[in-house]
Amino acid sequence: MQNTTEKSSRSAEGLYKFFIYFVLVLLAVTIIVPVAWVFMASIKQNAEFYGNPWALPAGFYWQNFVNAWNTAKMGEYMLNSVIVTALALVILLVVALPAAYCLSRFYFKGRKFLNTAFMAGLFINVNYIVVPIFLMLRDGDTFLKNTIGTQFLLNNLVVLALVYAATALPFTIYLLSGYFATLPHDFEEAAYIDGAGYGKTMVKIIFPMAQPSIVTIILFNFLSFWNEYIISMTLMSSSTGSKTLPVGLLNLMQAQQSAAQYGTMYAGLVLVMLPTLILYICVQKKLIQGMTVGGLKG
Repeated sequence: MQNTTEKSSRSAEGLYKFFIYFVLVLLAVTIIVPVAWVFMASIKQNAEFYGNPWALPAGFYWQNFVNAWNTAKMGEYMLNSVIVTALALVILLVVALPAAYCLSRFYFKGRKFLNTAFMAGLFINVNYIVVPIFLMLRDGDTFLKNTIGTQFLLNNLVVLALVYAATALPFTIYLLSGYFATLPHDFEEAAYIDGAGYGKTMVKIIFPMAQPSIVTIILFNFLSFWNEYIISMTLMSSSTGSKTLPVGLLNLMQAQQSAAQYGTMYAGLVLVMLPTLILYICVQKKLIQGMTVGGLKG
């Protein structure tokens, strides 16, 4: 009787594992196949799109990338996205790291209110407040034009980076605060005894210990800023102004679909995906470490 029960238990466990693996493989296939198809389509000539869509490319038609980079201005759009993403990440880290450190390691008046405010920010969808942000900047431009004769708040890459950083603050501070709170106080106390101040202790002791968490934050926010579309389209609405890569890609897709230049369109998609794939490969180990490892308990 006991052997029968053990066999039944092992059979159920094996069936459960098979189901989990099957679902994981299915999910992997639904992600890998479209990505691989886009890469293959990006090196096809136009005539190949009218045959079997799953056929392998007849050759490597790199002219699609040249057309997307130069003619469709994807190179310019990519440079704009690099500037905005890098600037937004710098602003975000400069503000979020000290803020998260103070909120998680020190007790002061207003600490509870600030933590509650940042927690509330997690539940605000940025897409719902993009119109009020646009109206505020538009009114600011009107005031500046009437006051000093110029305006620079809308259609400005620096302002766009500031908005990106501001909207990412609640999520970033929430994650960093949770990680900082797990770190033991022994290291800070030893640094204070050796004569280090609060700032030096934070930069030299705490931030290096929190490197996996910081790398995770950088990757998540990089993906968010790099692929963001709605805010960029709203705040960079000038037809002759600068555009980021997602907005430029939409314009490319609309133009190339009407012109039936599918190879150039898919080459543009590859140019958008490639930096994120390269970044993930570079920081994969740190990302996994940041998501699974906390601080040592003292």
